[in-house]
Amino acid sequence: MTEPTGFLFPRSPEGRADIIAAPPWHYSGTWLTVEYRTNPDNVRALLPPQLGLDEDDPGRVAMVFADWQSCTDGGEELLDPVQSQYSEAFLAVKATYGGKIYTRIAYIWVDRDFSLGRGIHMGYPKKFGSIYQTRPFPYGPAPRIAPDNRFGASLASYDRRIAEARITLREQAETGPTVNVHPLLHSRLLRSIEKGQPDSLDELITHGPIRAEGSKPWLADAELRLFDSPVEELANVKVDEVLGGYYQQLGTVWDGGTLLSPRLSSEDHAS
Repeated sequence: MTEPTGFLFPRSPEGRADIIAAPPWHYSGTWLTVEYRTNPDNVRALLPPQLGLDEDDPGRVAMVFADWQSCTDGGEELLDPVQSQYSEAFLAVKATYGGKIYTRIAYIWVDRDFSLGRGIHMGYPKKFGSIYQTRPFPYGPAPRIAPDNRFGASLASYDRRIAEARITLREQAETGPTVNVHPLLHSRLLRSIEKGQPDSLDELITHGPIRAEGSKPWLADAELRLFDSPVEELANVKVDEVLGGYYQQLGTVWDGGTLLSPRLSSEDHAS
């Protein structure tokens, strides 16, 4: 008698009912990024005490809107787009641990369950949201990826808009965003089923793509607005100064990460 199988859940006789297939996972998409500066105390409030702030620019953060297609090795999901297409929006900050600088995704929203499932495995704190961004096309009224063309993006949670961005492309550059470029530093967390007991899972992990390619980033003039919500705290990371906008097409492959600490405790030290 065989046991139910699958990478995450639900496990089933054939494994096809699983919310996600096993990695590697391949991604193609676009990033619309707005980097801005906030009070460093707002960043500190998002980090566990064992992590530190980037001393060079502790208040620099990024709001990113992404439009994705993803698949496993065979690529079959691309021919059934409901299994491959999704959007996400996230707030990226910088943090230090063990003398190294990392990117940490503090808040993130997605619009498909398979992306949410990947987040559970990868340590992303994903929630459901409604995310849209302007898509370029070579004909008609849609913008082109060219100077002076304008793109917009929006994020809503529980039917309330909590972020919107607009950018105007200016020129391509050799360098682009600076916040969401370091190895990721995430926490995999699960409460104990017994009240008052330590977390059943409390891991600090790092990961990043095993391969990546992309176009040169476009520099852009940018606007970003964050809105209050009774069920979100994104607006607490107040926009004090918009530093720049970026637009880029890219592809990546993800296939696992590294465990840094099996239990994040007060004995761990940030630097």
